[in-house]
Amino acid sequence: MENFTFYSPTYFAFGNGEENHTGSYIKRFGGSRVLIHYGGGSVVRSGLLDRVKKSLEEEDISYVELGGVKPNPRSGLVYEGIELCRKEHVDFVLAVGGGSTIDSAKAIAAGSVYDGDFWDYYQGKKVEKALPVGTVLTIAAAGSEGSPDSVITKEEGMLKRGATGEGLRPKFSVLNPALTQTLPAYQTAAGITDIMAHLFERYFTNTENVEVTDRLIEGLLLSVIHEAPKVIADPDDYQARANIMWAGMMAHNNSCGVGREQDWGSHDIEHELSAVYDCTHGAGLAMVVPAWMTYNLKHDVNRFVQLAVRVWGCQMDFQNPEVTARAGIRALKNFLRSIGMPLNFGEIGAKEEDIKKMAHTSCYGNGRKGTVGKFVRLGEEDVEKIYRLML
Repeated sequence: MENFTFYSPTYFAFGNGEENHTGSYIKRFGGSRVLIHYGGGSVVRSGLLDRVKKSLEEEDISYVELGGVKPNPRSGLVYEGIELCRKEHVDFVLAVGGGSTIDSAKAIAAGSVYDGDFWDYYQGKKVEKALPVGTVLTIAAAGSEGSPDSVITKEEGMLKRGATGEGLRPKFSVLNPALTQTLPAYQTAAGITDIMAHLFERYFTNTENVEVTDRLIEGLLLSVIHEAPKVIADPDDYQARANIMWAGMMAHNNSCGVGREQDWGSHDIEHELSAVYDCTHGAGLAMVVPAWMTYNLKHDVNRFVQLAVRVWGCQMDFQNPEVTARAGIRALKNFLRSIGMPLNFGEIGAKEEDIKKMAHTSCYGNGRKGTVGKFVRLGEEDVEKIYRLML
């Protein structure tokens, strides 16, 4: 295990009805003039936005609003939010929605107190300072409600890139599993896939003697795999949604990633898919992760075998461990298919002709210098071959 520091100060308010106390949490963390940031009409139609605004009014907290966040959130709305925050002297940003809304809110919070272009942060500059951010979560997926990370798509060139820094970690997050019960099954499944991918990015490591975090990751994967069919079959299963929502936060606040090298190659490869084709991030990951696993299997067969046996319950083939490892990948693909996720290019409208360009931008975007990933450092030709496994 490697040396590490870990600091995760987000205050979590978990449970049914907690969104009604949002105003008190903002006041607790010093907010007095708030930007409420949200996406489309669902938070309006459900009455959630009204409940949140009422809670602010009860605490005499003033606010302005900015809706319109889309999946794979865009830089244009971030610039609009930064201008609004400066004009209205906003001192706190509240995201009401899922990972896209939270990521957009984080970008606005960072850009509002920065003299340069906020996009600098999405080209490698670390975020040291930002307006405080709070969240009211509506989908279990990205884990942005507990992480110091944000991903934004720049319209010019359709570049999807990430930023990080402790200044982006939310001051508080409201997690009410009931708010996820109206999600379509496809979005629920995409969220589940994203959670699993965050765990795989940490699981595939070259660091030795990380049994504690291995077991944490395996336990979370087993829990998600157990609960996923329940929520697909019964969207109103509150307890199953509660377990998935908390697993989503645990998967990405980095408690499972400390002391070990992490990979993140699958995410870098997927970001090109969702930037070019505007597919749901989790759906893209459902295609990328099994292909990435298949391509990198022989780098450390034993790690793939460990996953196959401990998580998927595969029988160990001592004569040929690779057979067990491949059985684990098949089990993952079968699971993803069972919850309605795509597994190949045709299912999201992706085209073979775009592979070379996506492979190049994967390896050279966001300050990268020709490779992605750390478990195996993948160059353009490697990434191209992984994309071709998705055909």
